[in-house]
Order: sequence, then structure tokens, then C-alpha cells
Amino acid sequence: MTTPGTAAAPPAPAPEPGIVVEGVRRAFGQVQAVRSVSLHARAGRVTGLVGPNGSGKTTLLLMLASLLAPDAGVIRIDGIDPVADPQAARARLGWMPDALGAWNSLSSRETLVVTARLYGMPKPEAAVRADALLAEVGLVELADAPARVLSRGQKQRLGLARALVHDPRVLLLDEPASGLDPQARIELRLLLRRFAAEGRTVLVSSHILSELEEVVDDAVFLLAGATVDPARVEAASRRARPWRVRLAGVEGAPAVERVAAALDVPGHAVGVDRRDVVVSFETDEDAAAALRDLVTKGLDVVEFAAAQGSLERTFLDLGDGRPPQAPPPPPASAPPTAAPENGAAS
Repeated sequence: MTTPGTAAAPPAPAPEPGIVVEGVRRAFGQVQAVRSVSLHARAGRVTGLVGPNGSGKTTLLLMLASLLAPDAGVIRIDGIDPVADPQAARARLGWMPDALGAWNSLSSRETLVVTARLYGMPKPEAAVRADALLAEVGLVELADAPARVLSRGQKQRLGLARALVHDPRVLLLDEPASGLDPQARIELRLLLRRFAAEGRTVLVSSHILSELEEVVDDAVFLLAGATVDPARVEAASRRARPWRVRLAGVEGAPAVERVAAALDVPGHAVGVDRRDVVVSFETDEDAAAALRDLVTKGLDVVEFAAAQGSLERTFLDLGDGRPPQAPPPPPASAPPTAAPENGAAS
């Protein structure tokens, strides 16, 4: 209630959905695993976390999952600070680490029931939820098998089911496709797209860039513990990329000559990789125009496709060196330091 002559206070802003990270840092002794990371993974979208080994991806995910405190910076999970209120953050997020870390003596069903109980779910409801998730990830036939007998891919499925037990709004997935067979990878992509359509926030770290390419809406690149400047990513993504051209019944040098002549480019600008001719184009529009030229000039094109996805091309163009703002390496005489926690800097 307001007094006469006073204005009502404006309503508090709603928490920003998704994941917000600003200026986060984390070191292990003298090893700076995460130097400066800022990102926004939005609700209703799948965001890919891309970087070489040692770039800080897993350390960042551990901080987002409230399992590791940052040395500096701000993290928000659907508006919640996981450092100040880890329980509230964990209630909203599902964490799937690269390794399952299951209780080996428990069956797949028991693993899910116990996890659900730890989230406060009543036992009957936990049992129903476990059965539904086992069906969703394709583990019904192994529901009563102990976790120790599961293959790597089957453990990944169980790890995903465990992350979904409490129906989280935010998902953190570290290498979720590792060990999965082709059919399971297709099913995983469909599942992640469904989660995004339901309005969840999905952050996926993976080395399998071709898999990320088919599922992500956005990508964040990490190099040497820091997020790469978006302008630098944009510049890398605009560079020419190779395309594969395959002609019916023609391979090797003859195919190179025909493609070079049809496109009116020097022969040295056209390469060959096994049966395919490889030629680079600056833009997709240039590639489309080249395909029209090849067909118009009578070449029997049976395949015409980008040799690299945009994520892979950008990743390779960025390189694996330190960003310009990276600190210089320590002098050779510096004493050795303790290794970071297991998997922390991967």
C-alpha cells in the first residue's frame, strides 16, 4: 500500500532465463584454467561450447553446476547465483558429466530411483519417473543390470537420464555423444531439439563438431581459458571454406581439369581428395553459383557439398594458440606447480 503523494515502487525485474556468465575466472594453484569467460546461453536454444583440450570447458561446466566456486566473476542459472544458493540452482539444472560416476552395484533403475529420492521425490513417483526415463533413453532391457556391466555408450544414456530425473529447466551436458552408436546419436539430437522446443536451456560441450553442427543454435568458443571475441569468431566464420565436387565416372586429374575449366579458375586452385575434387568458395552464394556453372557446362555432378561444417571451419581458423590478451608463459626457472583437479582443465 502506498501513501498519498508517493509513487508505487517499480516491480523487481524478472530473473533472466538461461545461463549468464560474466568475467568468470578459476585457477588451480599457478594454473589458470579459466581466465576470462563471458557467455549467455538462452532459454529455448541449444548452445555449443567449443574448444580444444585444456581450454577450460569442463572447469567452466563444473562452476555452472555449482560443484566448483569461481575465483571471480558472476554466474546466474535462471537468475540464481549457484555460489550463494547452490541448492536452488541444482533444483533447476541437470548436470551430465563426461564420465557417469555411477554406483556400480546399483542397477540402472535403482540409480535413477535413488537420484530422484535425493531430489526429494516420493518413492512411488521416483519409480514411475525412472521407468519413463529408461524408456526415453533406450535402456529398458538393461533396467535391472548393474551399472558396472554397461558399455560406455550405455553409461552415457544412463547419465543423461540421471540428469533429467527432476525435470530441470537448464541442462549442462559434457560430451553427451561420446561412445554412442550412430542411431543413439540421432536420437540424442532429436531429444536435445525437443528440450529446446520446450523452452529449456541446453549447453553442450563436445569435441564431435559434426554432431554439434546439426543440433546447436549458437556456439561459444573457448581458447586458453577465455571466450573468443565474437568479432573474431565472425571473421573466422566468413573465410573461404572447401567444397567437395564429385563427377560421374571421372576421378583424379581429369576431374580436376574439367572442374577448373568449367569454373574458369587455375588448375592449382582446385585440389583432389580421393574421388572428390576440392575447391574453395568465399560464401554459400558463390558455391551455389559454381554449381550452376558446372551443370550448365555439361558436367555430370553427382555430389556437391561443403567439406567442413561451419563450426569445424571456424574452430580450425581460430587455431589453438593463446588469444592476444593471454598472459605470457611463466619463466623456465619457475618451480613446478601441482596439477589441477582431475579433468578440471579439459
